[in-house]
Amino acid sequence: MRITRAFSVALLALGLAAGPGAADSSPSPSASDDGKAPTQAGTSFRTATEIDQGERATAGGSTGDYLYWSFPADAGQRPTVRATVKLPDSHTAETWQIDVYDGLRRRQSCQYGAQTRTAAEGASSVELACVLRTVRAWSEPWANDPLPGTYYIRLTVVNLASSALGQPVSAEVRADSKDIGGSAAVDGSLAKPLVPGIAVKSQSDDEGPESKKSAVLSSIEPDDGWSSGWWTDRWVWTAVGGVLAALAGIGGYALTRGSGRPSRVPPNV
Repeated sequence: MRITRAFSVALLALGLAAGPGAADSSPSPSASDDGKAPTQAGTSFRTATEIDQGERATAGGSTGDYLYWSFPADAGQRPTVRATVKLPDSHTAETWQIDVYDGLRRRQSCQYGAQTRTAAEGASSVELACVLRTVRAWSEPWANDPLPGTYYIRLTVVNLASSALGQPVSAEVRADSKDIGGSAAVDGSLAKPLVPGIAVKSQSDDEGPESKKSAVLSSIEPDDGWSSGWWTDRWVWTAVGGVLAALAGIGGYALTRGSGRPSRVPPNV
């Protein structure tokens, strides 16, 4: 009876720990489309249009233009960038490509997705997708791991004849993330996320209210702020493992200790 009660407590602890894990595995909520979504794109990293995760941004341009957007991604998230390019009625075969860069402007490779696609002659649109690696809270200086901060989206056409440049197109982009949780946690965190101008902003905040008017290159951040990098559901599973180990020790002791009464000594013959 005592062992059964111990295992019931263990199962209850597992159920409580599975709750945060299940929540982390679900995609992050999408931002509502309230009609304020950006309708233009930047032409460089410095002029990239800022968008939130889950927000659908549109822009018009011409074949040959470089279109830029930026969005925030925090530790433990696996960003997915999707783009749809609507082409003119009459055009030749053309190849479109979407690239994603981190806050240090390092090009990040895609785990999977159609990062480059060729639209056949006369096709009405082409769709692109790039699923990045999970953003890490900390990394070695020489590594190219994705880190918390601003991420840039660049959309352009490649390998197109000069005679076909300049045709009008419209683009639609969207960035979403899936929360991976403690399985992607590392022992460390950045002092500041890789957001352009964040060091200047932090310094001006310390100098006084008058210096807060300094320009900041990027102002986007996750809705709930940047994570501290130390708390993950890995702590919950570690605690549950310790509880299960203690219960296993108690159960083993209860099974092997015997009845507690001294054994009967056989009479002398």
